[in-house]
Amino acid sequence: MDFLDLFDKYWWMIFPLFGLATAAYYTFGGGKKEERERHERKLELMAAKRGEFPPGFLESRAATPATNEDVTRENVQRLIDEHDDVTGRWLDYELDVAKTIAFPAMSDGREPLTAAFLRAKRVADRLRPVTADAWITPEQFADYREAVTDFAVKFDVAEQNARRVRDTGFTEEERRRLERAQQLLKTAVDKSATAAERQVAYRRVREELDGLLVLSDEAVSILETRVGKEITSGPRPAGDTDATHSRVPLQPPAPPAAP
Repeated sequence: MDFLDLFDKYWWMIFPLFGLATAAYYTFGGGKKEERERHERKLELMAAKRGEFPPGFLESRAATPATNEDVTRENVQRLIDEHDDVTGRWLDYELDVAKTIAFPAMSDGREPLTAAFLRAKRVADRLRPVTADAWITPEQFADYREAVTDFAVKFDVAEQNARRVRDTGFTEEERRRLERAQQLLKTAVDKSATAAERQVAYRRVREELDGLLVLSDEAVSILETRVGKEITSGPRPAGDTDATHSRVPLQPPAPPAAP
């Protein structure tokens, strides 16, 4: 059996062997210190997700100490860049209505894994230096490094969960409403459709999502820009009986305060 025949028969073994090589690389000192710590942190979080650690174990875990040699502009900038990268990935869900509909768990603060990454984000945001040149102590650097790693890994876990569960937390009728909203959204942003068609589709999207999903003001603003300015100032489409073109509220207004 020549090499090509052997490869053709056992090519699939490349993947488990690559995984074993990667694990050995981290285990026996290969790679940067920060990468090894992030890998270990991810393993811990995945274990916690399976319930193998008591509640609060990871949150109470002390940050790995840092020295003055660790606190360089390059290292601080690397953490800020990673912080920005994870925030950008989160905003992809937060500002894109299509993604919000497809993966609603990413915007649902009642989902435990989503709530965990949102808490981690707040901690990282609070500890973030103003710039990479700002003076910080080794302790502050260690805390920020730990917070960024925590934010990144918890986001990964929440994202994996959201892509796994998708809309399974909704009733059958609610899932039908989400599906209708997805289809209407395509018309609302379709520049080949008429302005009237886009306006009607936009308002129907908001109606279908009312009470199901909460869209941020920024997401609504971006969507309206894609739909077109006619959404608030253009002529009323034929057959439209709405009194105004104002946004359809996602939640009912708060009750008036008691006298």
